[in-house]
Amino acid sequence: MVWTFIKTTLLIGVLTGILFVIAYLLGLSPLLALGFAAFMNLIIYWFSDKFVLRMGGAHIVTEQEAPRVYSALSRLTAETGTPMPKVALVNSPIPNAFATGRSPNNATVAVHTSLLNILNDEELEAVLAHELTHVRNWDTLTTTIVATVAGAITYLAQWGWLFGGAFGYSGGYGGRDRQQGNIISLLLMMILAPFAAMLVQLAVSRTREYSADEGGAKLSRNPIALASALEKIDAYAKQRPARKNANPALSTLYIINPFRGSLIGELFSTHPSTQKRISRLEHIAETMGTGRYYPR
Repeated sequence: MVWTFIKTTLLIGVLTGILFVIAYLLGLSPLLALGFAAFMNLIIYWFSDKFVLRMGGAHIVTEQEAPRVYSALSRLTAETGTPMPKVALVNSPIPNAFATGRSPNNATVAVHTSLLNILNDEELEAVLAHELTHVRNWDTLTTTIVATVAGAITYLAQWGWLFGGAFGYSGGYGGRDRQQGNIISLLLMMILAPFAAMLVQLAVSRTREYSADEGGAKLSRNPIALASALEKIDAYAKQRPARKNANPALSTLYIINPFRGSLIGELFSTHPSTQKRISRLEHIAETMGTGRYYPR
């Protein structure tokens, strides 16, 4: 809990700095830029889950609309004493899942509809146990902030490039070099701001996925089912056009990152490799006495 607080505080500080720089480069005074950054952080903290659900194309559903999800989460939350999260569905051919929310009392677990088609009940429960572990570990606060700000920074940078001139953007240059300075500075902002947002995403350690895998395996008492689910999700992510059916700003939230197949995705991975995760789950299964997992 202490480390989560420290990590989140540092992350908010970094994001505040990035938002401050972008706002300042768009022509706001330092005081207004700082106020803008602080305002953005406040909005993100309170409403980030709604932003993430919108970015992910998710909508809240009732128990009648997702009975398998509600049934599994009810069993898991009853066992752990965790508040029942909201349930959302994403109409997507890419099977995946993610959790969002600023705290365990304000959490939402989102499931892609195709995930319900390819997983059996045991595999689905293991995936939901993984996501519920994120909620219980307060990972959702950190990753939701990261995902929301990554998208906000990217859009703000693009918006600044398109409309920066309307704000009298000067980029720190004057005299006859002002116009050239505008173009160069705006171009650098458009390129560097999204890259900085990506680096912030990578600042969230991949160990949180290992931790959620272990917690989900123990909570569901079925590491084999989680390993099988990860293999299925990974296979579909490789076969389907992920970039058309998922939001890259949410890459740190998905249980399997569907964008890791690209060159940038391999160099700056937000998740451990699926095979490494399966191997660790095999070991957990052996220590729990539930058998060894052999990929089909």
